[in-house]
This record gives sequence, structure tokens and C-alpha cells, in this order.
Amino acid sequence: MSISAATSFAIFSAGVFLLTGLFSGLWKFIQMWRSPQGLAHPYVDIAHRASLLYGFACITLAALAHFSVYSPRGNLIAMVITILFFALAVMGYLLQAALNGPDNQLRQPHKLGKHPMPRAGLMAFMVALILCEVGGTLYLFLGAVQNPLIQFWS
Repeated sequence: MSISAATSFAIFSAGVFLLTGLFSGLWKFIQMWRSPQGLAHPYVDIAHRASLLYGFACITLAALAHFSVYSPRGNLIAMVITILFFALAVMGYLLQAALNGPDNQLRQPHKLGKHPMPRAGLMAFMVALILCEVGGTLYLFLGAVQNPLIQFWS
């Protein structure tokens, strides 16, 4: 049995996100334990949850790529772009937490840790993130639902 590069990449990425979620959960627990309020930095919490959710999203993407009728190369490109932006989001959360940044990076003035971030740069990243995550997932989904094995409405 063989699986495509896109499916393999998604499964590998799922494991990386799951491990990131588990280790950031440990970081969250340590911060909560040491905090008089029993709270971790908001972005430690966000990174923990997002990593776990992205891990499961990668498994879903693996299934979509597996059944996609589109070219293996197109599926791999869509997969890499989508998961790259998943990873960039989590890395941003982890960086905000490590730098003890603001509790909401979208609140003005925008900051990365204590350093100001340009509003236009943050907006450009958010637009790219939305387009790439939604676009890559939509590509894989449309490829999968065109597979005759998945024709559930006939």
C-alpha cells in the first residue's frame, strides 16, 4: 500500500502538532501552577488548543488528499501551503507567549512581545493566512468530493 506525498506530509504534520499541543500543555500547566490566579499566559493557552486542533485538522486534510482526484503535485502544494500557515499561526502564538506579549495581538497598538508591529503588516499576514488556509482546504475538499467513491448524493 502506498500513500501520496500530500497524505504523508499531513500525517507527519498531525504528529508534530499533537506533540506541540502536548508540550505547550505542559508549559500551560506549569504557568497555571505557579500563578496565584491559576492562569497561564493567554497565548500559551491559545497555542496549546490551536496545536491540538490543527493536529486533527491535518488528519482530515490527509483523508481529503487521499481521496482527491486532483494531481498529486497539486494536492501536495495545497497541503504544504495550508499546513505552513497552520504552523505560522502556532509559532506566532508561542512567540507572543515566550516574549510575554499582550493578551490580544489584534488590539491596538499591535505588539510582538513589547515591540510594536505595523498594522498593515499584521493585516497582510491575516489576509494571507485566511486565503491560504481556506483556499488549500477548499482545493483538497473539492478534489475529494469529485471522487466517485464519495458520491453520497446519488
